[in-house]
Amino acid sequence: MNETDATAAVATRCGFVALIGAPNVGKSTLVNALVGSKVTIVSRKVQTTRALIRGIVIEDNAQIILVDTPGIFSPKRRLDRAMVSTAWSGAHDADLVCVLLDAKAGIDEEAEAILAKLATVKHPKILVLNKIDLIPREKLLALAQTANDRMTFENTFMISALSGDGVGDLRQTLAKMVPPGPFHYPEDQMSDAPMRHLAAEITREKIYRQLHQELPYQSTVETDSWTERKDKSIRIEQTIFVERESQRKIVLGKGGATIKSIGADSRKEIAEIVGVPVHLFLFVKVRENWGDDPDRYSEMGLDFPKE
Repeated sequence: MNETDATAAVATRCGFVALIGAPNVGKSTLVNALVGSKVTIVSRKVQTTRALIRGIVIEDNAQIILVDTPGIFSPKRRLDRAMVSTAWSGAHDADLVCVLLDAKAGIDEEAEAILAKLATVKHPKILVLNKIDLIPREKLLALAQTANDRMTFENTFMISALSGDGVGDLRQTLAKMVPPGPFHYPEDQMSDAPMRHLAAEITREKIYRQLHQELPYQSTVETDSWTERKDKSIRIEQTIFVERESQRKIVLGKGGATIKSIGADSRKEIAEIVGVPVHLFLFVKVRENWGDDPDRYSEMGLDFPKE
């Protein structure tokens, strides 16, 4: 067999895998664990994922494209409705669906609603019980049985996305289940989110971590400029948008201390990802009712709900 024949004999697989679940079940943590690098933000605050961020995994001869959907919940505001709609579109468009349940929470009201609606999704489904380190094994087995009685799952996995326990087995199974076909992305690419977008998400995560009790959910970050300088460093300017002047003062902090701390944390993480020094400049602006502005939804990769 010559080299050309040998290459042809190695059949590749490639497919989209949607991660579906209630807020805070660990979808973003699992995406990062499967990819082996940070591609989506993680926070204790619910609903940190707003758009479909794809993490890209190479396992054996398969490329797995992970769609980290927003957590599914009962929407009350326009932004909520946009995120829930985006999550379900991600499930319907994928080749496989991973249904994440918080092992400690079990099948609560939110999980019940998700399982009921998942009946309309025709793709193969995998059950993933996350945070298994928090409950006894016998309860895990009972939860897995109850969920499988509700719906047909191709496989069931028990994992801890945070520690990595069980993640390797899940990755190998996803690689075998995605359909045959050529890779959609270069082999060294870990996400299809532009670096400008990921940098904005990182800053948004730092805001949540520092101000999760003080700042309401209505804040967003946009990367205004990304300039590569002659010394190979990168200058980034970002704007943090809030809805009221009182929120702007919270983000700035006394004497600008809070925004300096947010900027330092964000700059450090962005620099680790891009591998060069980063100069980050943050600005805070009040944009009243930005949650009703179609342009902001487009910036976040969401469709603007008409009602």
